[in-house]
Amino acid sequence: MKRKILQKIYLFVVLVGVSWQSNAQFKQTERPAEWSNLVFGGRFMDRFLPIPVVGELTDDRWGGKNVVPRYIDNGIEDSEWSYWGGNVLKGKDGNYHLFVCRWREDSPKGHGEWPNSIVVKASSDHPIGPYRVEAIIGKGHNPEAFRLEDGRIVIYVIDGYYIAESMESPWSYHKFEFDNRDRPIIEGLSNLSFAKREDGSFIMVCRGGGIWFSKDGISPYHQVTDQRVYPDVDGRFEDPVIWKTNIQYHMIVNDWYGRIAYYLRSKDGIHWKIDPGEAYIPGITNYEDGTTEDWFKYERIKILQDEYGRAIQANFAVIDTLKFEDKPNDRHSSKNISIPLTAGKLITILNKEKIGPDTPEIRLQVQAEEGFDPHSDIDLSSLHFGASEEVNFGRGSKLVRTEKAGVNLILVFEGAGNGLSEDNFVAKLLGKTSQGQLLFAYARLPWLNYNEPALSARLPVADKLEAGCKLQVEIQNFGQVRSKVSSVKIEQLLDGQSNMVASGEIPELEPFGKIMVQLVNNKNFVPDTESQVKVTIETEGQNTETLTGKLKTHEISNK
Repeated sequence: MKRKILQKIYLFVVLVGVSWQSNAQFKQTERPAEWSNLVFGGRFMDRFLPIPVVGELTDDRWGGKNVVPRYIDNGIEDSEWSYWGGNVLKGKDGNYHLFVCRWREDSPKGHGEWPNSIVVKASSDHPIGPYRVEAIIGKGHNPEAFRLEDGRIVIYVIDGYYIAESMESPWSYHKFEFDNRDRPIIEGLSNLSFAKREDGSFIMVCRGGGIWFSKDGISPYHQVTDQRVYPDVDGRFEDPVIWKTNIQYHMIVNDWYGRIAYYLRSKDGIHWKIDPGEAYIPGITNYEDGTTEDWFKYERIKILQDEYGRAIQANFAVIDTLKFEDKPNDRHSSKNISIPLTAGKLITILNKEKIGPDTPEIRLQVQAEEGFDPHSDIDLSSLHFGASEEVNFGRGSKLVRTEKAGVNLILVFEGAGNGLSEDNFVAKLLGKTSQGQLLFAYARLPWLNYNEPALSARLPVADKLEAGCKLQVEIQNFGQVRSKVSSVKIEQLLDGQSNMVASGEIPELEPFGKIMVQLVNNKNFVPDTESQVKVTIETEGQNTETLTGKLKTHEISNK
C-alpha cells in the first residue's frame, strides 16, 4: 500500500512540475486520459517489486535527505567513485557480474567528469548486490555487456567495444562498423542497446530509435528503419534498452526531459507497438521492510534476464540531485541500483484455429515452475485474457473453468471479449496470485509465423539511357529465414503525386543475403539527383516496407 501511495505522489509531481527546480531539467508531461483507467499490471511500472533487504540501513554515507538513510549494499557505491550505467550478466560460476563505469568523485568537474569514465567489472553472489570491483576493463562510458553465440563477451561503450573469451580473459578494444544504408542516422550512434536473436544474429537500437541488424554481433550493423520507433510525443529520448524473450521483443526508452519512460513490444524488432502507462518514473525504490529512497533521476536502465529471456531485474544509474549540483568532495554522487521485477508466467494457447470474436472457447495452459504451482497460486477470479488493449483496462475474456494437466493447469476462457485483431501478435493474461501479487503472461498466437524474412532496400541508382533509364536497387534480407519471391516498385514523388517508374521481382534470399535488382524504365522519366522516389517492397503475408529519398544517378554507356 505504501508503495502505491508513493508512486501516486511521484506521478502528481511529474504532472504539475516542480517549480523550485524547473530550470530546464524537466517539464510537465501530460498523460493520455485513458491511462487513468489502467488496472494493476496494465503498465510496465507495476512489475517493480520491493527490494530484498541486503546489508544494514545506514546514514553514514553521501546523499541528501531524500536518500539517507539507505541500504548501501544494493548495487554498487562507495565514497571514492561515482558510478553510472551498466548491466548484469550471470556467469557460468553462478555469480553475477556487473559491467559499470565510474569516475573519481573528487574530480574537479564533479559529475561533469563522466567523459573520462573507466569501465570496470564488479561481481556478487546475489543479483541485488553488493557488487565489488574485480577488474578494470578500460576507458568508456554507458557500457552494456552481451554474449555472442560462441560465448565471447562484448562490452559496448560509446564509440567502441571491448571483447573477451570469458569473464576472466583479457579484454581487447575494437570499433563497430555501421552502414546506415541511405537512411538518416537518428540522433547519432550512442547509448546503443543489443539483443541476440534465435540464430545468433543481433538487433540493435540506437539512442534516436533507429533499428539495426548484425549477422553475429560484431560484424557491421545495418540500419533498416528511417524513422524512430519511439512514441510520437514531444520527448527528449535517450537510454533505450532492448531485450528478447521466448515470446517477443521488448524495449524501454526514457524521456529524460519529461521524466517518464515508455514500454514497447514487437514481433520482429522492426515494427513496434507502444503500450500505455509509464514504464518507470521516480519513486520505484522501495524495500521489503518499507524503507524508500527518493532518487532524483533514474537513467540507463538495463535488464537482467532468465533462461527464457524474461526480465527479472532492472538496474539503474541514479543520482540524488541535479547533475550539475554534483560537485567534487560534496555530499552528492551517483551509483548503480538493482530492483527486482515480477517475471511473466509461461503460458501456451492450445487452440489451433485462429481466435476471433466468434470463437466459443479459448484454452490456455499455464506451466508449473519452481516456486509456482498454478493449481494453488492463482486467484482465478481475477483473471482476464485477450488483447493487451483489453486486459490492461480490466476487460478481456472471462474464465469459465479449469482442467488439470499434470503439474500444469489448463484455463478455459469464453471467447467473447478477447479483442484479438490483426494488430495483435501476442495475447496477454493478467490477474493476481492467491497472495494478491501481480500475475501476468504473454502467449504467442499459434496461427502466426514468428520468424519471417525482413527484406530491406537501399535507394535506387539510375543509369541514363537513350530512352528511359536503367535502375538498380540493392535488396537485403535481415530476417533469420530464407525469403519468398517478392516484388519491388519505384515511384517518383512529384507535386503531391506518385508516378510509377519501374517494378520487378526479388528472388529468394538467404538470411543477410543481398542482390542488386535491375529494373528498366522505357517511359519519359528523366532521372536526376533532385528526383524524390519511393521504394516499396511487398511480401505476401508481411508488412509492406518503404523507403523514401532522393534518387542516386550516374552515367554509363548505353548497353
